[in-house]
Amino acid sequence: MTKDHPKYYRELVGLMNQLGSEIPGTIKGFNSLHKASITAGALTAKTKELIALGIAITVRCDGCIAFHIHDALEAGALKEEIMETIGVAVLMGGGPSVMYGCEALAALKQFEQNQPV
Repeated sequence: MTKDHPKYYRELVGLMNQLGSEIPGTIKGFNSLHKASITAGALTAKTKELIALGIAITVRCDGCIAFHIHDALEAGALKEEIMETIGVAVLMGGGPSVMYGCEALAALKQFEQNQPV
């Protein structure tokens, strides 16, 4: 596994910006939904990012893993919290989630190395 998750994150941000130019209404709506969903309420933003990460692993979305590892760390998630989130995703998704849990672990290690994003 040699995917550069921070680089992948940056590439996706650029592509999402391009997509926003092509379908602005859809992307504006998605961005509004994202902001409203992640904003702290009864659950903290960190908790919501960890939930999103668990779902990303379970549904096998590489880009989502990169985004939600990045955003969970930005929201203050600790490595131990991310590792437990991976564990819950494995419970819910079985063997395939083990593989994507490995992707999430690789992403975590890369983002922890303080690579510029």
